[in-house]
Amino acid sequence: MTDASNQGGLLDGVEAAAGISVSGAASVPGAADDRAQLVQAGVPGLLAAKDPTLWGPDAESEAKIRLGWVDTFRRSRDLLPELAQLREELADLTHVVLAGMGGSSLAPEVIAQTLGRPLTVLDTTDPGQVRAALGDRLAQTLIVISSKSGGTVETDSHRRAYWQAFKDSGLDEAEIGRHFVIVTDPGSPLETVATEMGAALLLADPDVGGRYSALTAFGLVPTALAGVDVAELLDQAEALLPALGQDSDNPGLALGVALGAAAKNDGRDKVALIDDGTGIQGLGDWAEQLLAESTGKLGTGILPVVVESPDAPGASGEDVLSVCLGGALAPGTVPGGGIQPHAAVNGPLGAQFLTWEYATAIAGRIIGINPFDQPNVTESKDNTKHILESGLPDEGPSVTDGAIQIFGDVATTVTEALRDLVNGIDTAGYLAVMAYLDRHVDADAAKLRALLARAGQERPVTFGWGPRFLHSTGQYHKGGPQVGSYLQITGVVNEDLPVPGQPYTFGTLQAAQAAGDRKALADRGRPVLHLHLIDRAAGIAQLLAAAKDLK
Repeated sequence: MTDASNQGGLLDGVEAAAGISVSGAASVPGAADDRAQLVQAGVPGLLAAKDPTLWGPDAESEAKIRLGWVDTFRRSRDLLPELAQLREELADLTHVVLAGMGGSSLAPEVIAQTLGRPLTVLDTTDPGQVRAALGDRLAQTLIVISSKSGGTVETDSHRRAYWQAFKDSGLDEAEIGRHFVIVTDPGSPLETVATEMGAALLLADPDVGGRYSALTAFGLVPTALAGVDVAELLDQAEALLPALGQDSDNPGLALGVALGAAAKNDGRDKVALIDDGTGIQGLGDWAEQLLAESTGKLGTGILPVVVESPDAPGASGEDVLSVCLGGALAPGTVPGGGIQPHAAVNGPLGAQFLTWEYATAIAGRIIGINPFDQPNVTESKDNTKHILESGLPDEGPSVTDGAIQIFGDVATTVTEALRDLVNGIDTAGYLAVMAYLDRHVDADAAKLRALLARAGQERPVTFGWGPRFLHSTGQYHKGGPQVGSYLQITGVVNEDLPVPGQPYTFGTLQAAQAAGDRKALADRGRPVLHLHLIDRAAGIAQLLAAAKDLK
């Protein structure tokens, strides 16, 4: 970031259309040349027309079936009458729960939080968090099961658990089916399951990948059922689309060029995503999975780092592009703290979704990757499946320090282990904190991000709740630049929960997912510190205290 007294950055120019503005992007070194090349090649218009050749011959076959996001808002309008009718029929079910992972849950969470509608998002395998959801207003619960493939293990486990809970409450199968809404792609196994359950079925746009699916059924169904006027989001995206085919006054092009040029020309291959406090909540988490999973492959990529405020540790650095994002901030306004980001993106939520999707596709072209595949995502899933079949690894801690077990050949105290990990971050690297915990009860664990960033001489530090990050930054960890260091935190399960119809529990599944991901990272020779909390509350307090003590 630059000092607010510098008249560069945000004050260098604004590119706006349909209520959304991108400020400061033109100041990124190399952006003008990269943009000129894209314009000369006709890329803005070709992308708006869904040309699948823009990322080279190797990506063309994938792009042909993944560019529906450009105008999916048009097809999504066909859902609106069905959603209105469904909401009326299910008006007595006032507690909407969404079971989904990655793009199937992050966009709805942003929509519901930003527009002030209650939505419980279940994107975990933590037994305590799942049990709490099952015990919350079950009789009034409408559970939306969202999975593009229809085979997502977490979501299938949630479906089984809710079915059993309704059955145990005394409902018959017909009554149980009424409590379920299934969202999936045409032809997925969940189509058949929905019929067998007697559940409502809504099909998503098959030409849109999960992380680009905010304005498809995956983003719209749960939020409409929770009371959001989703037609407004579609209107906002539709108003923006004409600008995305233009060579100028094109916010998506400006943002995409800034992201790509910063990584390619200026060594800024990390982007700090900063909520500017102007009314859009959680957009950074959604943009994180979009950027990380789309660009982190073939040893390259753009690492998104969601930070708490403009002056938060890890929001600056020679290899970090800082971007503020939000709703109503006027162009050119400095978002607090006397610190000015490199760029700012402001505007209505529907247009934000389309702008970031377009920008990600543009950035992918500039850095030379296919922004629509995810070649490394299945690795940790395959490891998890193998562990569930063969059993959890027989490993014991090297030492126990207070409420925390330390695994591996590392220091004998938590403070020393954290210090060694932080001091070992590559000069061009980052630290990822991966917490397989309850993101509500154990929420204080997220405070580690800022503390470790401060201790790590402002190196970028990300924080992700497991297993949800496996559906977003997990791709970047394996496919992106191999410069990451990793802190994995697991916790004791005092009361496990069975997955009905499966030979494992939620606790076993959670442990297998953590072990599978550890293996994937360790196989790459990357530093992985595994800490296990034998008392969650005490262990988190001890971790925070140790992180504060780091010098």
